[in-house]
Amino acid sequence: MDNLSKLLQEAKPLYFKRKRIRNRIKAGLCMLIGIAVIGLYQPASITYEDNGEWVNYEQYMSNTSPIEELGLPVDEYGLLMVS
Repeated sequence: MDNLSKLLQEAKPLYFKRKRIRNRIKAGLCMLIGIAVIGLYQPASITYEDNGEWVNYEQYMSNTSPIEELGLPVDEYGLLMVS
């Protein structure tokens, strides 16, 4: 009985160390899986609703310029060109 008690006291720190390491590995894997799942549900490009229609933000910003629609000269960035 005495030998068993000594053996348990000797193995106790190793057991809890391994348990702590396994829990950290599990937590890390769960975080990675969670981030991957969240990434799957995110849209590839940001869209917003404009007058009841869904518009691709990048396409909207690159193809239209309010200054150009007014008939004023603009540069390649869509900014007012001053001469």
